[in-house]
This record gives sequence, C-alpha cells and structure tokens, in this order.
Amino acid sequence: MMNEFKEFVNKGNVVTIAVGLIMALYFQKIVEALLDGVINPIVAAIFGESTFTNVGFDIGDARISIGLLIDAVISFIIVAFILFMMIKAYNKWQAGEEEDTGPSEVDLLTEIRDSLQNR
Repeated sequence: MMNEFKEFVNKGNVVTIAVGLIMALYFQKIVEALLDGVINPIVAAIFGESTFTNVGFDIGDARISIGLLIDAVISFIIVAFILFMMIKAYNKWQAGEEEDTGPSEVDLLTEIRDSLQNR
C-alpha cells in the first residue's frame, strides 16, 4: 500500500495539479486586491456610497445588498476573462511549440527514400 501511495504521489499529474492549485490560491489574492482596491471603490462612487456593500435598499428591518451581487458578478467576469486570456496564450504557445518540433515522420521517410534513390 505504501508503494502504491508513493507511485501515486510521484506521478507528474498530481504534482502539476498541486502546483496549479497553489498558484490559483495566490492568484485569488491578486483578483481580490484588484476588486477591493480599484474596481469596487469606483462602482461604489458611481452609486454615491462610501463602500460597495452599502449599495442596496432596506425592506423593513432587512437590508437587500445589491452591492454583494454586483461584486460577485464583477469577480466572476474578471476571473473568467483572465482565465480566457491565459488559456488563449497557452494554446498559442503550445501551437508554436508543435511547429518547432521539426519535420514529420512522413517528411523524414520521404527524405530517406529520395536519398536512397539517388545512390
């Protein structure tokens, strides 16, 4: 059982996933800082409030906070856009890497055939 566990942990996919999760946790801090320090104060100022959570209205003793909903939507849109840009850049990088791999098997076999015919 211990050997199975070592094999599981030493697989590249587990390590890659762990690194990805750690990076995502710290990426979340960047997004939160962008939202809390830049975007939310601008939106709050548009509504004439001091903080974003004050945007809303009261019904009896209950407070309906539209600001929290707007904050969640803005957060989702920003994260989705940044992830889209990252995936797009990664796909472009992968495509460029595939082009630089050299000639295909067919090209090599054709070259060998031509070389043998010229002898």
